[in-house]
Amino acid sequence: MLSGLYVEGDSWLHRVRPGVKLVGLLVFTTCLLVWSGVVAVVVGGVVVVVAGLCGGLGWLWLWRGVWGLRWLVVVLGVVQVVVNGVFDAFVVVGGLVVAVVAASVVTATTKTAEMMDAVVVGVRPLRCVGVDADRVGLVFSLVLRSVFVVAGIVEEVGQARKARGLERSFRALLVPVVVRTVRHGERMGEALVARGVDD
Repeated sequence: MLSGLYVEGDSWLHRVRPGVKLVGLLVFTTCLLVWSGVVAVVVGGVVVVVAGLCGGLGWLWLWRGVWGLRWLVVVLGVVQVVVNGVFDAFVVVGGLVVAVVAASVVTATTKTAEMMDAVVVGVRPLRCVGVDADRVGLVFSLVLRSVFVVAGIVEEVGQARKARGLERSFRALLVPVVVRTVRHGERMGEALVARGVDD
């Protein structure tokens, strides 16, 4: 499963300021979109691998990150091949995988609290136009957590489906994932309301 948990370490990537890493991630993903193509995907993939290894995460961690996205790759890949062809499918799916793993490298080398603080500081100048920096930071952390919660749900349901011998049934994967994701959203909403964050 793609891990969104902080991995303890003392690499140079761990020591880079959270704000710098977030800006770098934004620039990196923007470049993937602007220069969309096979070369961009391959070069981006190499950059992510090098960053992950320099961050002390290791080959196994990187492989688990990619493997955790396999169902997304299969479903999206099939759709893209049918609609746009093999070339575009590689660009779209490959770019998405590279971007997600890049984000995971950032979260694995940055403590969540520090990342939230960086986001709040970054949007604080927008208070003059009515932007609530603290709320933006909260939303960012919730979105970040939800991404990895959903990834974990997909992984667990996939394993359960395999144990029941329903590996070829897409419905056996889709329905439980949707139900559990909706329940997670409801619980999160209830928790926010309980804390008075309901407007």
